[in-house]
Amino acid sequence: MKKILIVEDDLILLSTLADNFTKEGFEIVKAEDGEKALASALEARPDLILLDLLLPKMDGFTVLKKLRQNEWGRHVPVIILTNLSSTENIAKALESMDNFQEYLVKTDWKIEDVIAMVREKLKD
Repeated sequence: MKKILIVEDDLILLSTLADNFTKEGFEIVKAEDGEKALASALEARPDLILLDLLLPKMDGFTVLKKLRQNEWGRHVPVIILTNLSSTENIAKALESMDNFQEYLVKTDWKIEDVIAMVREKLKD
């Protein structure tokens, strides 16, 4: 069973994503702020992280930067799932291409599509 860390401060969306991924057979770890996200990632060592960028306590950009400073965290696949759609924010995220696999704007994607993308990224 593949483990996914879902980092989202909108508790309704976090619950919806977690429920849908659980129904699809994934083990879920949830975090609603950046500090918890980093701690949960390093402790649970998920197979993939869905990461929002606008988070309380520590933003997603900082979570990603700190995660990549860890030996294990350097290699975990990360899919950014955010409402930040401006070119400036995308460019900031793209500064280091190896930091994440995809940049998804929430309003452009259905949950089923996100699940399909996660499955694709986790293929052995």
